[in-house]
Amino acid sequence: MHIPATLVRGGTSKCWLFNQVDVPADRGHLERLLVAAYGATDPVELDGVGGATPTTSKAAVVSASSRPDTDVDYLFAQVGIGTGSVEWTSNCGNCATGVALYAVSKGLVPVTGDLTRVVMRNLNTGAVLEGTVDTRGGVVHHFGRQTVPGTRAGGVAVGLTFRDPAGSAALLLPTGLPAQDLRVGDAEPVRVSMVTAGAPVVLVEAAGAGRTGAESLERIGADVPWLRTVRHTAAPLMGLVRPGEEPGDAVPKVGFVGPPVPYVTTLDEPVAAEDYDVSVRMLSMNAPHPAIGLTSAVAVAAAGLVRGSVVSRITGGPTDEWLRLGTPAGVVAVRATDVRDGLPHRVTVQRAARLLADARIYVPESGHTQAA
Repeated sequence: MHIPATLVRGGTSKCWLFNQVDVPADRGHLERLLVAAYGATDPVELDGVGGATPTTSKAAVVSASSRPDTDVDYLFAQVGIGTGSVEWTSNCGNCATGVALYAVSKGLVPVTGDLTRVVMRNLNTGAVLEGTVDTRGGVVHHFGRQTVPGTRAGGVAVGLTFRDPAGSAALLLPTGLPAQDLRVGDAEPVRVSMVTAGAPVVLVEAAGAGRTGAESLERIGADVPWLRTVRHTAAPLMGLVRPGEEPGDAVPKVGFVGPPVPYVTTLDEPVAAEDYDVSVRMLSMNAPHPAIGLTSAVAVAAAGLVRGSVVSRITGGPTDEWLRLGTPAGVVAVRATDVRDGLPHRVTVQRAARLLADARIYVPESGHTQAA
């Protein structure tokens, strides 16, 4: 069996995109198909198209939307590595960047001049995003010069905006508190902010955990077991799992935040403390994120608007200007606009995307049989 697919780079992720008409509509059948296609029972995903890292083992199923105010719908899949399973509970802004370019290039959205807007609905979470794709000259571009922290490669410029990422004040702060002490195991409590904007996120005040928030990926890698415990401790408090249920590793997203300090990026580029506003080190599933997931960036920006949060304590108070995040890959700027009653109704990040390949993926017979 083979299925058509398109490989895209969105920001600092790679994502295989499938047209809904080419894959099963039933999610269980779709999961078995993806596991087989990616070789996801293998921790190196050698016998499949998975990339064996959390940022390269992703998929999305795209379809034209039936809603008059939305262009396309997409279902995001975080394909497990060596687990033989798929996480369906989250969204991915980097893949959404690729979906926007894909929608224009495949004719799902007509080009409208030098810039083409694509309104997308994420079926996992209900989030609505806008991708503003560079179609200079009224044509679709396959190459571009827009870069993002984490790679020196250029791509087609895509401005990605999250609409109403927090929903309401009650949803933004699921525990009702801008910050609180969280007891993790038998250790002393740490100060955290639990916010839901873009995605459910737990932000740990780095200093209270004996960290700066600007550690290397290797150092954060050593903290993964502890950060997973933070995630699993916070999940029921945020209403993400029922008491007694086993928390997953997709949400809440978790990481450290700290004040700006000088550091060197993963591309050996020096970053001065004055070049950014807050240090951020996040996990992607169970590995240090090489940059930052866009949904996490949105959550940090939203937390920065909340007086008393661990982010606003670092930045010196709420601001609705650009917030510059110091990530392992470099500085990512996020802007919250249309702020009303402390809630951002639009949060924008400048990204880049590129179509890498149109392909036929040959799926082992087991995936074919189970997905049929």
